[in-house]
Amino acid sequence: MEKQFKIFVYKEGDPPVFHNGPCKSIYAMEGNFIHMVEINKRFRTRDPHKAHVFFLPFSVAMMVQFVYVRDSHDFGPIKRTVIDYIDVVASKYPYWNRSLGADHFMLACHDWGPMASFSVPHLHRNSIRVLCNANTSEGFDPSKDVSFPEVNLRTGGIHGLIGGPSPSHRPILAFFAGGVHGPVRPILLQHWENKDDDMKVHRYLPRGVSYYDMMRRSKFCICPSGYEVASPRVVEAIYTGCVPVLISDHYVPPFSDVLKWRKFSVEVPVREIPNLKTILTSISPRQYIRMQRRVTQVRRHFEVHSPPKRYDVFHMILHSVWLRRLNVRLSDDQ
Repeated sequence: MEKQFKIFVYKEGDPPVFHNGPCKSIYAMEGNFIHMVEINKRFRTRDPHKAHVFFLPFSVAMMVQFVYVRDSHDFGPIKRTVIDYIDVVASKYPYWNRSLGADHFMLACHDWGPMASFSVPHLHRNSIRVLCNANTSEGFDPSKDVSFPEVNLRTGGIHGLIGGPSPSHRPILAFFAGGVHGPVRPILLQHWENKDDDMKVHRYLPRGVSYYDMMRRSKFCICPSGYEVASPRVVEAIYTGCVPVLISDHYVPPFSDVLKWRKFSVEVPVREIPNLKTILTSISPRQYIRMQRRVTQVRRHFEVHSPPKRYDVFHMILHSVWLRRLNVRLSDDQ
């Protein structure tokens, strides 16, 4: 991939919706990726004839901020923005119509990313959709689409977020703190909030208690879905060396093509929440140490760097797109 893969970024569209995105928020990966791919000299090509894939450089998060009318419950403006953009590139270039979008990709971390793709049938059915909200019950297709991680970059970078103590210095069995939204968290809180000293499950952390310190003191970090399947807690856990516990139905974890999640995480169906402590305590100390060591080994694949570093999250996204592009055959492919 590093020697061959080339991406053509359509130049059409103006900021803030196009060629732009948030870089200091829960949706920071949208702005981060758009910026990194546009300044990249290895993978970006200015010659569309050399391109393997074509990137649609819009940010759904920015559409929600600048196109959507707040509290209107009208998705129409976002839908029309996506339709109009596809119409522009399809009329100006031959590439969209040549493949009906199959060698094109979009990237969205906002919850409405999948909905935005539904605006254009070929975008949803044919294109590579790189999504944080990788929910198979909502049409996510792991053979065609890419799951990538939600990374909450409050300051725009990962400084101070990486690292944690060894397993012997993690006295807490499991930890969660977060608001009640979506169908999963109320079940978790019902069964475990303030119910067991080994299971530090909180709606709100006590004053003066650090969220990240609690992660660093915990063996397992509970990562339940909110309104959507993805959660930034997964990456926060990996950054701090805490074994993530994924509680979600229909979620495809990031980079599952190459990462064996069962080796460094625990996946728990929603129906098993009442048995959560039993599931975690059944993991032997030796097995836990192996899992925790693997968390630290895979961490580099979730790190965000500027400029990107080999094997980091930017390269993992590109590799996932590259793998799916290999499944697309065009008449003029060599």
